Amino acid sequence: MRQTLASLKFVVVLSSLISYSALAEGVDSQDENRDAQNWLRRIQVAAQKVNYWGTFVYQQANQVRTSRITHIHDGKNEMEKLEILDGKPREYIRNNDEVVCYVPEIHTLFIEKRPAPEVFPAILATNPADVTLHYTVKRGESGRVAGYDTQALLLEPKDNLRYGYKLWAEKATGLLLRAQTLNDKQEVIEQIAFTQLEIGNINRSRVKPSFTNTAGWHTENSVMSPVTVQSWTVKSIPAGFKKIREMKRLISDSAPQGESNGSAPVQRELIQLVFSDGLAAISVFIEPGSRSRTEGSMQQGAVNITGKRQGDFWLTIVGEVPEAAIKQVANSIEFKPK
Repeated sequence: MRQTLASLKFVVVLSSLISYSALAEGVDSQDENRDAQNWLRRIQVAAQKVNYWGTFVYQQANQVRTSRITHIHDGKNEMEKLEILDGKPREYIRNNDEVVCYVPEIHTLFIEKRPAPEVFPAILATNPADVTLHYTVKRGESGRVAGYDTQALLLEPKDNLRYGYKLWAEKATGLLLRAQTLNDKQEVIEQIAFTQLEIGNINRSRVKPSFTNTAGWHTENSVMSPVTVQSWTVKSIPAGFKKIREMKRLISDSAPQGESNGSAPVQRELIQLVFSDGLAAISVFIEPGSRSRTEGSMQQGAVNITGKRQGDFWLTIVGEVPEAAIKQVANSIEFKPK
């Protein structure tokens, strides 16, 4: 009887320990999720609210590009200047949602509206809680990037339809200083990082355009308007991806270099559907299929692209996601005339 009672007590104690352990793990998991969400939220806010100036390097496959960015938020307005430092000079000046691109070799200004910041160190605006549904997010190591103390975050995908990420955020402000995109083998397939950085008191003169004399330059407005697309649907979007934007674009096709005969650029209209899980984005471009094109797929770093003909239309699917996700989207697009 005593032996039976002792055994029963052991079982009860063991069960209590297991239950407590599971409860503790659940609490730890919840705390870790909240911590991760707080860091993602800080990264989002810092890109918009913090003043900074710096040079960053973007590595995609065997390509390396260097850019310089200046960002100022004065409490009411958000101003930004992005300079492309490699190859032909390009400069983008953003005032809130209006972006002006300076192209000096053809003396042209391209003007367009952008609904949200899309340039590093910004990440797509979303609810951080949604991100943790499809990524396991946890803290990594502390370290230094561009002379600043940072906290690393690891985001591991819960399926094979998205990449993993490693983000380094500056500890004091939350500003994103480095981001790596990882494939299923944990290999870095894309990286962007500041190499030089100033945070804090940035002189407003730094966001002024470098090209002060643009008299006589051609100005071209990129026509982009929100629309409600009813005829086209994507039946099988990867879990967690939500439609965040539907728009109509008017694109200008300039003649290839060396073949310009002075004629005006040819304009064509296309529809763009944008889906995002908060970190990655997939765009579906739809346009009349009158041009001669070859169907196929290609990959550039973390970006996969597929082009296909569907009836009288040409579809281009572009995404910062694995090829499997792009194929799933491409094969599930349906057109139903009104």
